[in-house]
Amino acid sequence: MKKTIIQLTIVTALAFAFAGCEPGGVIITARPETPYYARPVAPGPDYIWIDGDWEWAGGRYVYRNGYWGHPRGHRAWVSGSWEQRGNGWRWRRGRWH
Repeated sequence: MKKTIIQLTIVTALAFAFAGCEPGGVIITARPETPYYARPVAPGPDYIWIDGDWEWAGGRYVYRNGYWGHPRGHRAWVSGSWEQRGNGWRWRRGRWH
């Protein structure tokens, strides 16, 4: 019985610890400006452009430049976007759809 209670406590603690770990799940009051950078030339005809993405690091959103990548089967790249949540903003990361 004691072992079951300890295991349940550990599982509950882990669930709370990882509940807020969704990428881009942090809400901020003002969305940052996207920095300008020149898109490099495609390395070949079979590449597609993957737009830049915002990542939460060091207590703030940090922009990661886009890059050329290969398509993934019949899936299409959906760029990330800012979503307004109440009085703040949340970044929804880009993804393959």
